[in-house]
Amino acid sequence: MKKSIYGITALATLMVSMALPGYTQTDAAAKSLLDRVSQTYEAYKTLQAEFSLAIKQADQATHTESGTIYMDKPAGKYYITTGNQDIISDGKTQWMVLKDVGEVQITEVPPASEAISPTNIFSFYKEGYKYVSADDERAGSKPLAVVELTPTDAYAPYFKIKLRVDEKAYRIHDVTIFDKGGNRFVYTIKNTNANPPLPNNKFAFQQKDYPGVEIVDLR
Repeated sequence: MKKSIYGITALATLMVSMALPGYTQTDAAAKSLLDRVSQTYEAYKTLQAEFSLAIKQADQATHTESGTIYMDKPAGKYYITTGNQDIISDGKTQWMVLKDVGEVQITEVPPASEAISPTNIFSFYKEGYKYVSADDERAGSKPLAVVELTPTDAYAPYFKIKLRVDEKAYRIHDVTIFDKGGNRFVYTIKNTNANPPLPNNKFAFQQKDYPGVEIVDLR
């Protein structure tokens, strides 16, 4: 299912931004929470996290997918693996491996995008949104602080994002995206590992790992 990762073909370089947040609406409680979340992730040089994506389409059809993301933030490198795709970047070149069709597409790293994907899930909220605190919620026994964000760009494909934060660790628990077509996308972040050792070859395409794959160079 090629649409299973929301905006995955528009991988954002926002994930490596070390700028301070530039929020556009001053809800003091929400700003304080988002500042703390930013500080948490900006302290990481490398990151490994599992994630799941649950999609509920406007016609009530559902789909779920899970994967793992590895990031070297200072170098702008990332490696995302899911059941259908692997996306690898050394900061300059991107290799998108389409496992179901046996093809790898080589492109230059796409420019920054407003699309929300696993690569910028930890930093997308830094700018371009109005935000407000909402009532706290729980996931099982875990208390979660809630911030609702509205994009300032009227042409954004979504009208609201709900960000839930583990207030003890100041880490993102999940992000729900409400798009204008009536679809809902829920990213849940699991088992975050801060500053793991990641070898350089983690972020480069290794053809031996994908025998028989067709290479399509789109640069």
